[in-house]
Amino acid sequence: MLYSLLKIIARLALPIFCRKIIINKPEYLKIRGPVLLACNHPNSFLDSIILDTLFQQPIWSLARGDAFKNKSISRLLRSLKIMPVYRTSEGVENLSENYKTFDACIAIFKQKGIVTIFSEGKCINEWHLRPLKKGTARLAIKAWEEGIPLVVLPVGINYSSFTRFGKNVWLNFGEPIKKEDIPLNSSDGLIHQVFNNSLQNELKALVFEISKADIESQKEILEIKTTPVKKILLGIPALLGWLIHVPISWPVKIWIKKKTLANDHYDSVITGLFVLFYSLFVTGITVLVFLISNNWWSFLLLLLLPFAAWSYVQVKAQTGNR
Repeated sequence: MLYSLLKIIARLALPIFCRKIIINKPEYLKIRGPVLLACNHPNSFLDSIILDTLFQQPIWSLARGDAFKNKSISRLLRSLKIMPVYRTSEGVENLSENYKTFDACIAIFKQKGIVTIFSEGKCINEWHLRPLKKGTARLAIKAWEEGIPLVVLPVGINYSSFTRFGKNVWLNFGEPIKKEDIPLNSSDGLIHQVFNNSLQNELKALVFEISKADIESQKEILEIKTTPVKKILLGIPALLGWLIHVPISWPVKIWIKKKTLANDHYDSVITGLFVLFYSLFVTGITVLVFLISNNWWSFLLLLLLPFAAWSYVQVKAQTGNR
């Protein structure tokens, strides 16, 4: 219930918070399970939010195990279709819990479900594909050995910025990897090597490779030109959007930046908060204006405020560190 509600809210909010989403093969958004989405991991839980929002079928996601330490938070995460995966850095004693998670994934696949796994194993804000961990291969091979017709779908996620609000997002799908593509009758070492090589080669073609220091390449590859006519038409509503929203957005950005200074979660946290609470902000402003003016026309703000915010996102800078 909570997952479905948040998915509706995110679908309504995403056009405001993502300037443009470019999908190379949009037909895959309608794919039916059993499917394992094997993704790179550049932007913390925002990667999952975007996938969950865009895919038609509900998606289960695997997340770092230390987020599940608190029992209440653990229940909340599981209600959002998120399951834990533990790394050695999170305690060797917890690694046995991964068997339970993999068994749960197998059960989901048997019900023709979809699971997301971030094959690099760690989130880093960068335009670069890192070496893949073994988890994706282990889960896929386990499913195939149990006779499940699993499809592994490589997914490359790319962002125009990891700090700017209102970003361009590229969602690139590769060629599916199926049971027939892997020599399952070979030794375990060879099976895992062939699988990881296949997945690594697919993802290399889907993930942008840009140095953080190469500002010119970032602009050339990641910026989508805004036509002069669009800038003129949206200029005034964009200015109004900035003036209306900056009193609340700026203090929140500063606070979140301090809280996430030591990790790469800033972008996900700030976007996630705005997606969740922006509707409350718009509703609150609308009700306040109505109480002051006692005019039913005030409720047009329910449309005008999001439009002003969208206009600002369309004309603002797309790359850089602000």
